[in-house]
Amino acid sequence: MDNQLHHYKFGIDRKAERDDVDPVTTQIIRNSLNSASEQMKRALCRTAMSPVIYEVLDFAGAIYDNHMRLLAQAPSLPLFMGTLNFCIEEAVKGVGGEKNLNDGDIIIYNSPYGTGSHPQDAALVAPVFFENELIAYTAIKAHWLDIAGKEPYSTDTVDVFQEGTVYPGVKLFNKGELVEDIYKMCIANTRVPNSVAGDINAQAIGVKAGATALKRILAKYGIKKFRAAAESIFDAGEMIVKNYLKKIPNGEYSGSGQMDSNGVEPGKVPFDIKVIIEDEKVILDMSQAPPQQNGPINCPLPSTVSTARVAMSMLAGSNEAPNEGFFRPIEVITKPGTLFHPVSPAPVFLYGWPALQAMEVFYRALGSKFPEKVPASSGGCINAIVWWGIREKSGEPWADGAPHPVGQGASSFGDGATCLHHAESATRFAPAEVWENRNPWLVNRVELIKDSGGAGKYRGGLGVNLEFTMLEDSFATTVCERTKLPPWGLNGGNEGLANNCYVIEENEKISEKPKATRVHVKKGNRVLIQCGGGGGYGSPKDRNPEKVLDDYKQGYISKEYIKKFHPEVKTN
Repeated sequence: MDNQLHHYKFGIDRKAERDDVDPVTTQIIRNSLNSASEQMKRALCRTAMSPVIYEVLDFAGAIYDNHMRLLAQAPSLPLFMGTLNFCIEEAVKGVGGEKNLNDGDIIIYNSPYGTGSHPQDAALVAPVFFENELIAYTAIKAHWLDIAGKEPYSTDTVDVFQEGTVYPGVKLFNKGELVEDIYKMCIANTRVPNSVAGDINAQAIGVKAGATALKRILAKYGIKKFRAAAESIFDAGEMIVKNYLKKIPNGEYSGSGQMDSNGVEPGKVPFDIKVIIEDEKVILDMSQAPPQQNGPINCPLPSTVSTARVAMSMLAGSNEAPNEGFFRPIEVITKPGTLFHPVSPAPVFLYGWPALQAMEVFYRALGSKFPEKVPASSGGCINAIVWWGIREKSGEPWADGAPHPVGQGASSFGDGATCLHHAESATRFAPAEVWENRNPWLVNRVELIKDSGGAGKYRGGLGVNLEFTMLEDSFATTVCERTKLPPWGLNGGNEGLANNCYVIEENEKISEKPKATRVHVKKGNRVLIQCGGGGGYGSPKDRNPEKVLDDYKQGYISKEYIKKFHPEVKTN
């Protein structure tokens, strides 16, 4: 074993006997836990101040046992979900360990190397006690609009200290009482204090709601049955993934991807990964990644681990909500000091973009030999824009931002879905009316992009054009990746349309701004986000002619597209 490599293995030994609970009770407890996590989600959404939380669902909420194993999660942002055990572990360490935890405590933690995210993604963690015993944790990680970085959102940071205020595990509530000094510090370190204050309060309400719901379950069934049910739940999740892995022959599968740039230096950043199948185990080998970058595209270990968790859960999950058992057959190998395992003070602000692409490359690796088991590439990016400025009339600071959807890759099962993303399948697209009501812009168009889906036996999902007209001078940071690496097809399928972003001045001068910080968008200027389509699957000549004609009638494809990829189909 290479001593320079880091091996992250999942799975914790059983902590209770399954015989202590029957299957029916286990299923009831499982559904009750899922309901408890959903209550966390709903409480957060009802009380949050920012649309990025209550509309877009840029957060994750979950319940973990006292060994920091995932019991239940609410559908939201999967990439966050796979990092929450790290958040809990580091948050508890930050306050001195379990011995310093009390009923009613809530810890705030956002150090990027422990959350896997940029500092804006802050976690609140609440220990749950029952009968004076630490039983579990509830946790919510959510995106705050600003946390006092060099900009509210940045593509050009050169170290982690430019990226925002860090809270390394400190108590926001102690025995149920607000720690006002910490709360004041949080509010003081943001350009939009009202929004951040509201979102912090909402997260606190959410973890409390989860704790209350969990205590009801414990009161009804008791600690012994609860723990036995948890072990059965984990075992069932483990078998789901192992049964999927049995269908893939043992072997080593390779895939490659590339980032457009590291944000501060020109030039593409390529990377390779290996997927190794060994019987009922899968190993994601990221150790050959390039050195950690001078710009903020580095992906901390928790999010690298999460890519494997999310990828396997989506491939093997059978529409089941993931739990800790899903992760037991997975191992992740990294090398510290590299793109997928950076060490401090490497900048990590754009951590999510290499993580999302790594998931796509994971599928690409398996698809090189078994295309029928995975989808083609999606648009492969969240195409985020964060806006901010000072309102003309009130003088109040404002900020807003959101990810934007892309087309899905097609697969052997059918056409790719439109306007989604693999890693963000449970997030939502904010309504134009919400955007316009809160922010100084008009939404000119939200339209599907004709011909954006890759041609094939099954067509890639369509991308979407979003265009805004600014009503006041504002600033924006744009992050559209995969502009130079179009979504790839599988098994003879064609590429989809790549992502991009443009600023259109009043004289109609157009500037490409796919990855740029603090872009001055003047009043009257327009911003166009081009969210790409998905890759196609199979040869276009094998597509059902009726589906081609239906796509044409729906406006999804043009006559030119048909002439190029389906010449045998007549539109007259």
